[in-house]
Amino acid sequence: MDGNSLKEKRQIIRSIIERLKSRFNISIAEVGHLDIIRRSTIGFTVVSNEKAYIERLMGKVINFIDLDTRVQIINLEKEIY
Repeated sequence: MDGNSLKEKRQIIRSIIERLKSRFNISIAEVGHLDIIRRSTIGFTVVSNEKAYIERLMGKVINFIDLDTRVQIINLEKEIY
């Protein structure tokens, strides 16, 4: 993650989260590593009665994050119920 301070990190994460909320209408938040400069954990949720829709939307969200050059995905966990 780019940035040399917690303030810069939070601005980057906030920017990504807000863009994802508005583009994909998901619930999303930074849920871990809040006080570590070069690491963050973001959690998001999608609700639907169609598993295929959830999988497509999750793929789009992950791709959106992956295309942001300010961050790098180093671990990914998915749960679909």
